Amino acid sequence: MAQSEGVFRYGEDRLTAGVALSLARGKTSGILSESAREGIRRSYERVQLLVAQGEPVYGINTGFGPLCTTKISASDTRLLQENILKSHSVGVGPPVDKEISRLMLILKVHALAMGFSGVAEKTLDRILWHIEKDVIPVVPSQGSVGASGDLAPLAHLFLPLIGLGKIYQQDAICPAEDVLGDMNIPPLELGPKEGLALINGTQFISAHAVLVVSKMHSCLTQADIIGAMMIEGLQGSLKPFDAALHELRPYKGSQHVAGRINALLKGSEILEDHIDCDRVQDPYSLRCIPQVHGASRNAWLHLKDLVEIELNSVTDNPVVVENGQAISGGNFHGQPLAMALDYACVASAEIGNISDRRIYLALKGNPGVPKLLMKDTGINSGYMILQYTSAALASENKSLCFPSSADSIPTSLGQEDHVSMGSISSRKALQVLENIEKILAIELLTAAQAFEYRKPLKSGKLLEQVHKAVRKHVDFAEKDRVFSEDIEKGIRMIQNKVIVDIVEKAREKAGLSITTAYTEEFEYY
Repeated sequence: MAQSEGVFRYGEDRLTAGVALSLARGKTSGILSESAREGIRRSYERVQLLVAQGEPVYGINTGFGPLCTTKISASDTRLLQENILKSHSVGVGPPVDKEISRLMLILKVHALAMGFSGVAEKTLDRILWHIEKDVIPVVPSQGSVGASGDLAPLAHLFLPLIGLGKIYQQDAICPAEDVLGDMNIPPLELGPKEGLALINGTQFISAHAVLVVSKMHSCLTQADIIGAMMIEGLQGSLKPFDAALHELRPYKGSQHVAGRINALLKGSEILEDHIDCDRVQDPYSLRCIPQVHGASRNAWLHLKDLVEIELNSVTDNPVVVENGQAISGGNFHGQPLAMALDYACVASAEIGNISDRRIYLALKGNPGVPKLLMKDTGINSGYMILQYTSAALASENKSLCFPSSADSIPTSLGQEDHVSMGSISSRKALQVLENIEKILAIELLTAAQAFEYRKPLKSGKLLEQVHKAVRKHVDFAEKDRVFSEDIEKGIRMIQNKVIVDIVEKAREKAGLSITTAYTEEFEYY
């Protein structure tokens, strides 16, 4: 079904990374339509019928994991569901960001609302209440092996439904019992299968993946802009970005990046000034921007496509299909996203690697640009030590690139003998991207400093505006100062996508286009 303007229908509309973030940030409202509610009620009734029939169905009237052959009496089926939330709440480590917890709630509502999980309508309404009232559960970051679903994180996420666990209250973390008691919100009594349906699924991995899609897209977009500015600062050649070259090796990412760089450098006096110079080729960190940035864009595209499949899937087990049959399977296994997130992790780290190399290149001294990007060196160290920080971050990222999905440790007494470790893949990918933001901030400052030495020559209209924006936050450095303060300002610029907004405004004002044949494909909505 088509999504209504500003309203998302859980269980019916197609969820994307962009829509999930819009829901999490309160820009879009989420509802359960009457048709979705009918499907939820039918699914709930099918589970009640299975309980009444007494045939053994995993997680409904049997124990869990290696206890799957242990029969549970009809009178104990409700206690079983409450106990699973308690026993599986074994997470450790610092809590995930509140936005990730909110995304987990949103993704779980969407999956349950598809009507294959047997959850009661009132349970979904309570989860929606938590989202709408911003009463967000606290979820520890460690403890999931990414198969049988994200059991521990999801158990913590839904403890407040039964009056347990912890909740964010403004800047504090408080017992859910106290917060909900003050609001006169009573605990729910879970029905058969509800506890299992709540904790079985990939919503911890998926919530992180949504943010990886968003943050990686931002870093890739800004890396192109900053790379173009560095080309100007070091008077690199425009020839490696010629469309004819990339038609001979037509990867979508390479062609898209080359097209963007060409557009960003359009009208540059700096490039025209050395068009007949005797330099034959630039170092790879400049010349191969389309190939390296483009390869990472291809990885992002792969991740985005898989995340959209996952967000619109039922990852519960067992699922109860329309004929009333309960099918036990493995849709909870996180391997599809675990491998893609590992790929995205490596692809993101490479953006930092090549950015660090451009920072280093800028410090070596170039015609018109002094060594260490400062004229009076000796008494001043210039930008020397900023590259130490980018090198440290790039190295840290390399240590985070070991693929988590390459590992598997059997759990549940061997019943769950292959797991994805996708929760670790997802957390590491976000760590790497946070480091990339810092590296790009250092490159932005470095490129702006080199760019300054090209005056009075001007760049194209787009990069001139980017440089002016940087100078509003960070002054040109003629002598040493506490550069960490500059870096912090640069990081905030990257995180807030300041230069992306500047380029878009300048593009609109100048009537320029930086779109390529693949622009639509390399966006997310």
